[in-house]
Amino acid sequence: MFGFFKKKEPVETFDYGFVSVDMHSHVLPGIDDGAQTVEDSAILVKEMMAAGIKKIIATPHIMVDYFKNNADTIFDALTRLNEHLQAEGITIPIEAAAEHYFDEHFLDLIDNGQLMLINNQYVLFETGFTAKPPNLIYTVQKIVDKGLTPILAHPERYPYLSLEEVENMRGWGCRIQLNTISLTGYYGKDVKRSAEALVDEGFIDFISSDMHHPRHAAAFKTALETSYLKKLKDSGQLQNITLL
Repeated sequence: MFGFFKKKEPVETFDYGFVSVDMHSHVLPGIDDGAQTVEDSAILVKEMMAAGIKKIIATPHIMVDYFKNNADTIFDALTRLNEHLQAEGITIPIEAAAEHYFDEHFLDLIDNGQLMLINNQYVLFETGFTAKPPNLIYTVQKIVDKGLTPILAHPERYPYLSLEEVENMRGWGCRIQLNTISLTGYYGKDVKRSAEALVDEGFIDFISSDMHHPRHAAAFKTALETSYLKKLKDSGQLQNITLL
């Protein structure tokens, strides 16, 4: 009879302090499909800080047909953002790199040594959402041969990419970054299942927000309530904190 009064186990609550660094976001103003003004940027930055993020690495798109960014446009936007945040009394370290789109220009940047790197080491890149590049592994090898570490952005969103192929890429030295909002179903059920499978296999090296707008900020917080984010937290394998 006393079973009715059994004490409930406390529910663990946590924030993103366990990773501290968000290493994939589009918070720089006016240079891609993310924040369009410094005011937009400040809203996203404050949301990330409220969720426990201690450092932001902004990664605007470099995509030759749409977002023709380079070091000049990116660092100019970073300067404008930091000046605005300072004037608003918002204090958080923000650095800049890029999310490179896998196109011919990306291959040129590799050859010419003009990649926008995270911590002078990591190359964040994405592929198209409909078809796998035929030279994907070759390009990963090429980056590694230059002494750099490629990071594939949000593989859970590529329907053509199998778990075996992700494992193969990791075997060649590519690291894997998961969008935490994928775990909430934000991109749909199939992406959510793919994200969970990647977590179950232990293939995730980095997590991030891929923050573009306030809807992403809301989903970023919701992801903290998912069992799979707790599983990632408890795994101890995430490398975000090494980017502090």
